[in-house]
Amino acid sequence: MSAVWISVIVVGLATMAIKAAGPLLLARRTPPPRAQAALEHLAPALLAALVVTQALGGDNGGFTIDARLAGLAAGAVALLLRAPLLVVITAAAVTAALVRLVA
Repeated sequence: MSAVWISVIVVGLATMAIKAAGPLLLARRTPPPRAQAALEHLAPALLAALVVTQALGGDNGGFTIDARLAGLAAGAVALLLRAPLLVVITAAAVTAALVRLVA
C-alpha cells in the first residue's frame, strides 16, 4: 500500500473520530442557549465564506473580479426572484460562460 493511500485512510479515520466525538462527549448535555444559537449559524456562515472566497479569490490572497463574480450575481438575482434551484444554477453557469466568452 502506498503512502498516499495510507494518508487517505488515516485522514478518513480521523474525520470519523472527530465527527463522532461531539455526540459522544455531549450525549446527555445540551449546550447553553447562546452556544446553540452560535452553532445554528455556523454552517451558513461557513458556506458564505466559502462562496466569497471562491467568487473573489485571486492569486496570492488578492481579489479578482471576473466571470465567477458575474455568475454569482446572476445566481443571486435568480434567488431573489424565487427561481427554482435548477434555474439558479443554470443562470449562474450560463452567465459565467458568456462573460468568459466575451472577455
